[in-house]
Amino acid sequence: MEEPTTEVELRTGDVMTTTTLPPPPRTASPHQELVERLKDYGQEDVFALWEELSPEERHLLVTEIENLDLPRIDRIIRCSLNSQGLPAAAIEPPPESCVSTVEERRKEDKEKWWKMGLKAIYEGKLGVVLLSGGQGTRLGSSDPKGCFNIGLPSGKSLFQIQAERILCVQRLAAQAMSESPTRPVAIQWYIMTSPFTHEPTQKFFESHKYFGLEPDQVTFFQQGTLPCITKDGKFIMETPFSLAKAPDGNGGVYAALKYSRLLEDMASRGIKYVDCYGVDNVLVRVADPTFLGYFIDKGAASAAKVVRKAYPQEKVGVFVRRGKGGPLTVVEYTELDESMASATNQQTGRLQYCWSNVCLHMFTLDFLNQVANGLEKDSIYHVAEKKIPSINGFIEGVKLEQFIFDSFPYAPSTALFEVLREEEFAPVKNANGSSFDTPESAKLLVLRLHSRWVIAAGGFLTHSVPLYATGVEVSPLCSYAGENLEAICRGRTFHAPCEISL
Repeated sequence: MEEPTTEVELRTGDVMTTTTLPPPPRTASPHQELVERLKDYGQEDVFALWEELSPEERHLLVTEIENLDLPRIDRIIRCSLNSQGLPAAAIEPPPESCVSTVEERRKEDKEKWWKMGLKAIYEGKLGVVLLSGGQGTRLGSSDPKGCFNIGLPSGKSLFQIQAERILCVQRLAAQAMSESPTRPVAIQWYIMTSPFTHEPTQKFFESHKYFGLEPDQVTFFQQGTLPCITKDGKFIMETPFSLAKAPDGNGGVYAALKYSRLLEDMASRGIKYVDCYGVDNVLVRVADPTFLGYFIDKGAASAAKVVRKAYPQEKVGVFVRRGKGGPLTVVEYTELDESMASATNQQTGRLQYCWSNVCLHMFTLDFLNQVANGLEKDSIYHVAEKKIPSINGFIEGVKLEQFIFDSFPYAPSTALFEVLREEEFAPVKNANGSSFDTPESAKLLVLRLHSRWVIAAGGFLTHSVPLYATGVEVSPLCSYAGENLEAICRGRTFHAPCEISL
């Protein structure tokens, strides 16, 4: 079939001539161009059902593929799959010198660190990053996990409790510098969401007027997603016109901060240190001045709060040194055989591998920039074999994830700071009725801790049920860690359960 041509008349002086123009060059459709691009990465099967799609479905598929950073995703898939099965360096216990233990911590050190931390907070040098991409699915809720009310007397959500701790620290920092207050204290709070939780999280904060914080000190940003793949690296289609995707793990925070340009935002605000934690710990001490002061005093690039393993076979990740004299990192309990898990340090009497990672971290901003670039360059993600929704039902496939602790091998120095579980670690992961980490277990940890605070401050408790099953809740607006309660509690009697508030 001949291509259509176009005839035009041209006048040169008094002479009229007719010229036949060649047909315009064909332009490939966006679909055809994408097929050619996908062939470069062996992913052209994405368009296998193109002929069966409606115009709307075709548009959705083309838009989704156009928005993929194919060179980056291909690099991640290749590097991650190729790293599987490679021998890892042997592990050894962390050196004692890098750990500040509870029993060895002197009162004067704690006071010094508290003051150093408050001074840095007052000077605007601390930013806080909250990892909040998860939904409360295992808790029986489709809402963002931070919206969850664990059943405390106040009925407060996890988000509200954490926001009020920030408000309390801001007030403490301002009071500590009361000799020459020059400006209000505002800690910048960067909240990482996921595509599933972003909008509802923003609406939750807006509807609660940011829990007393200024709206401009709260920034929401989304973690990334990656296509789910088969074991040989092919994209899995969830429907004929959409890829199966999954969030890239809580370690996706580093890339998300970089691509959202929030590392630059932090630098422009004068932030030098970043506190990073997970949303599902109801006892988390957000922006902890003592931890910050310790971190500054040590001059480390990264730090982590750790709790002591409850028993040798506890299923928790622990800090180790990877390779002789190598960097600190975290390994899962499955990497420790029974003899390693049970091995004891003869000098201290502790387990050799006893420092559990509980996702309470501190970084310098310089180090976060280094990590974001290093992780991106290496492009090695953890390969998690999962059931993936596909056109053909759920199939065996792979999700690619990074973890928050993937940063530690890049650190020139990491400091560990022991805290007590009963004071700082009450995770909310499983629905009530499960054997551990439930809203009920977390609630009781809060009530027991706060009851001890009240009694230490000279207060009294009455209760209708055994005290081990109840207690009082102290509002974060009253006290951050049990301080300044004497004026409220001394000589007063409180009937549990109740909330003590301003």
